[in-house]
Amino acid sequence: MSRDHVQPAPNGSAEAEYLELLTRDASVEAYERPVLVARAEGRSADRIAALEQAKRLALRVRAELEGRRRREAELSALFETAHDLAGLRDLDAVLQAIVQRARSLLGTDVAYLTLHDPARGDTYMRVTEGSVSARFQQLRLGMGEGLGGLVAQTTRPYVTDDYFEDARFQHTLTIDSGVSDEGLVAILGVPLMLGPHVIGVLFAADRRARVFEREQIAVLGSFAALAAAAIDTANLLTETRAALAELERANQIIRDGSAVIERASDVHDRLAELVLRGGGVHDVAAAVSEVLDGTVWFTEAGAAPAEALEASRAEGHAVRHGGEWIAAVAAGGELLGALVLRGQRALDPVDQRTLERAAMVTSLLLLARRSAAEAEHRVRGELLDDLLDVRDRDPRLLRERAVRLHADLDATHVVLAARLDGPAADADEEAAARRRLWSAASHLAATRHGLAAARDGGTVLLLPLGAGDTATELAGRTARHLGTAVHQPVTVGASAPVTGLAAHPETVAAAYAEGRRCLDALHLLGRPGDGAAAEDFGFLGLLLAGERDVAGFVGRTIGPVASYDERRGTDLLRTMDAYFACGMSPARTKDALHVHVNTVAQRLERVGRLLGEDWQTPARALEIQLALRLHRLAVPDRR
Repeated sequence: MSRDHVQPAPNGSAEAEYLELLTRDASVEAYERPVLVARAEGRSADRIAALEQAKRLALRVRAELEGRRRREAELSALFETAHDLAGLRDLDAVLQAIVQRARSLLGTDVAYLTLHDPARGDTYMRVTEGSVSARFQQLRLGMGEGLGGLVAQTTRPYVTDDYFEDARFQHTLTIDSGVSDEGLVAILGVPLMLGPHVIGVLFAADRRARVFEREQIAVLGSFAALAAAAIDTANLLTETRAALAELERANQIIRDGSAVIERASDVHDRLAELVLRGGGVHDVAAAVSEVLDGTVWFTEAGAAPAEALEASRAEGHAVRHGGEWIAAVAAGGELLGALVLRGQRALDPVDQRTLERAAMVTSLLLLARRSAAEAEHRVRGELLDDLLDVRDRDPRLLRERAVRLHADLDATHVVLAARLDGPAADADEEAAARRRLWSAASHLAATRHGLAAARDGGTVLLLPLGAGDTATELAGRTARHLGTAVHQPVTVGASAPVTGLAAHPETVAAAYAEGRRCLDALHLLGRPGDGAAAEDFGFLGLLLAGERDVAGFVGRTIGPVASYDERRGTDLLRTMDAYFACGMSPARTKDALHVHVNTVAQRLERVGRLLGEDWQTPARALEIQLALRLHRLAVPDRR
């Protein structure tokens, strides 16, 4: 890293973000996120360039660490195998250990080893690990047959990612049947060499297609060499013991280096980095957990042991409470919570001070988060207040203010009026409930890229309407969300969708008035805790809506019948009109239409299939008659 030193990024947080990813061993995909977030937030080119450079260096460090860990695992496995060679005199046990470790290290389904039988002139299965087929475990291979024969002939490793589709080696019925019984697909084989002679083959195989990497081939070759050494003479055993000593020294160096890396970062620097990059309280707890080798978490003041918490605040130090350590998180005279450490029976002065410093950093983060949230909520409320009161008619300035809050006034929005339902014990409780409603609505607006403001004893929200969504669905979701957040029913009335708010800010006030009317209608109808828009109230919605959507009402009420008449050239609308005019009497209706009574019955049955079987109930019939009259006004009678 020292040879590729990077100048600190703006705000000094580019390296910190990636150091944090390195410390928690994040996936490769996670390293793209800081750059994507910076671009999405419109950060400067210098900031993005710094993040890109930091990402490249972090990925290089990650790759180096992964390589070291992989090499440490390989060396450890080889070390253990060599130890077996030095300590065990049972050849079968040594070969079994080699095959087991080869399978484990390469992560394959099966590993096995074949040896040459000079007496019979073929090779036989000596050791298997992970095999389930008896036929496979008893296989004998003629010289030059199968993948093992190709390895023995060339004295080189060979790999196939699909055994039965590979034509490079000689297939036989016996071998293919055994491989098929075992279900093997991808096979890697490396030769066991004694000098220039091949005495067997070591295999690793999977029951699915797989590409073996060069490093894995090299690792299996190393195990093959150890297997050959187990079969070799005493002088080769002596050389193996020498290799053991070398591997043990290398393994110790790697372990020592890993310990140094794990303890290299000073806790104060880590906490400072968290603050600079905008980390949260849970990030602080996670970092301190690693440093103190215990479990640290943040808890609210009400959930912490009261006596220990008060003692910690009074003394300014972490205090012992049973099997836990409590460090108060306080700012001035306000208790914000506590950091709790579990898993440490005793703390030395350095570790105790570390926990106390972490509590101080946590209090700073909580205050900063609270201030930022309050400021943003105020700004969102001010913009929505200006739109409702039409104080600013400059579209450019309105758009700029909205963009800074990640809102888009040119998108389609719905104005929602929200009000608490349920009695309050006193004025203080009611005021507290309204503050909770305002806080929940502000949070919802911030997460949905909308706006929120307190008004008329309740809350007004301006939320974008997603594709395929309706004002009714948005009102219902908002009522449920706010009710859950404040733990009491919240009623929400919604306006019809509105657009062009920057160019026509007066639209917001009109939409809010419509939402208020829907809210009042819900209360009158005895539907507290519900959400609705004008379109949900039938013909009553015509009175509630700011703009009378006559066509929409007619379409919702008798649209299927009108469409049927238009497509088929029928007279269902005329029949319905006559049916209602004749007091819903089929006999009088047939006289008015000069048709047979069966014709009237058939037409009414068709209407029922189009509008639903309840179309003649009093409530539905009233709406349908109003829709028929409005339809006649819009479409002149063609009779």
